[in-house]
Amino acid sequence: MTIHHSPGAEPVGRLIQEFHKLPGIGPKMAQRLTYYLVRMPDDTARSLAEALVAVKERIVLCSICFNITERDPCAICGDPARDQSRVCVVEEALDVMALERTGVYDGLFHVLHGALSPMNGVYPDDLKIRPLLSRLREGAVQEVVLATNPNMDGEATSMYLHNLIAPLGIRVTRPAHGLPVGGDLEFADEVTLSRAMQARQEL
Repeated sequence: MTIHHSPGAEPVGRLIQEFHKLPGIGPKMAQRLTYYLVRMPDDTARSLAEALVAVKERIVLCSICFNITERDPCAICGDPARDQSRVCVVEEALDVMALERTGVYDGLFHVLHGALSPMNGVYPDDLKIRPLLSRLREGAVQEVVLATNPNMDGEATSMYLHNLIAPLGIRVTRPAHGLPVGGDLEFADEVTLSRAMQARQEL
C-alpha cells in the first residue's frame, strides 16, 4: 500500500513507510508515530535512535537456546543453578520473558522463532527444531515442556514436536488449559501463566 505524504518531506514519507512495515502498524498509526517523532525533542529522538542501533549491533541469538542475548551463551543457559533436566519450548523470546516473570519455572528454554504455519509459508526447517533435537539427544534432558501458544498454529507445532520427541523416551508436557485458547503466551497474566505451568499435563 502506498502512503502519500507532503511534497518536500521525503524523510517523513520514508519514516512512515518504514513504520508501516512493522507488524500491527497500519498506515494511520505509521503516520501518527512519524509525526509524534517529528515533534519529539532532539535528545529524546537521538536516544530512541541509539537504542535501535544498539539492539542491532549488540543483540545476538544464544547458540544453545536461541533466546536474544548480549552474550553467548545467554544468562539462563549459563546459570548452573537452573534445572538442566528440563527444557521449555516457546515460540518467541517474549515468551521467555513472560515465563521468567512468573518465577515458577527454573529450567532451561528453547526458542523456536515462530510456529508451524504452512498457509503462511512456515515449515519445520524455518524453525529452530533441528537444534532442539540435537540438544535432546545429548541425554541430559528428562522433560520437555511444549509451551507454544494455545492457538491453531501453536497446537500444530506442539503435536509435531511431540511426535519427534516422544520416541527419544523424554517426558513431554504441555501447560494446562488455564491459558486462553487462541491467545499468545506473552499476553497472559502472571497468575494464569503460573497456574498453567504448575498444572502442566503429560502428552
